[in-house]
Amino acid sequence: MRRYRFLLTSQWVILTLVSIALIPTMIRLGFWQQHRYEERTARNNLVSQALHAKPVPVERLTSPGHTVTRTQKYRMVTATGAFDPSREVVVRRRTNSDDEVGFHVLTPFVLTDGKVLLVNRGWIPANGVQTAFPEIPAPPAGRTTITGRLKADETTAASGIKNVKGLPDRQIMLINSAEEARRLGAQVLGGYVEQTAPEPKDGSPEQISDPGSEDAPLNYAYMIQWWLFAAGVPVGWWFLVRREIRDREEAAAEEQPEATEPATV
Repeated sequence: MRRYRFLLTSQWVILTLVSIALIPTMIRLGFWQQHRYEERTARNNLVSQALHAKPVPVERLTSPGHTVTRTQKYRMVTATGAFDPSREVVVRRRTNSDDEVGFHVLTPFVLTDGKVLLVNRGWIPANGVQTAFPEIPAPPAGRTTITGRLKADETTAASGIKNVKGLPDRQIMLINSAEEARRLGAQVLGGYVEQTAPEPKDGSPEQISDPGSEDAPLNYAYMIQWWLFAAGVPVGWWFLVRREIRDREEAAAEEQPEATEPATV
């Protein structure tokens, strides 16, 4: 055991304690990545099912004051009524597929029973300073039927977007049905819809693309990576120990005096 006595030195004690601490830390990080992988996989499956489900009338999934649930989000819905562009607003600091900054156009859609559905008609460029209300292509006039993805009300906690006060007239930061109900003085269905049909005409707002799938396989790779690191720590520690023993034995051999040959008689 004398050959392992160096493990009691301060340098090796610290190295051993750090190695011991790293193993459970890396294992926990692997489990965290596993949970992220499972969450993202479940989310991707849920979004895919919602987008490929047959559209249903929006009134089946939401109503005034309703909170759109996780399973209802991205469901394809239809609505029949008429746009009210006179009371539409724009949502600031939104980007398109090319990461250009502009506005989302939020137009009230008055249903046949008088209730209001908030419809995000798409993206338009900012065209300079975002202080004046931009020129917005008009929506279809008269009674029409639209199709789109149902979305939940936006919050700062979920989006990270701060709800700034004192904005220019008819500009907002977050799409929130409760706030729009107060502004419009109407019964507004909970959540809102990202319009996907009818197809926009030339000059109309650019439609918002389908939500992309989150990169779940990357989390799976990170999970395996952390667990391999955890398994590699004791292997690396033992390799360093063996190298230290070899180096010490070689140094000791070099310090021993060479044996002298007996003198010739």
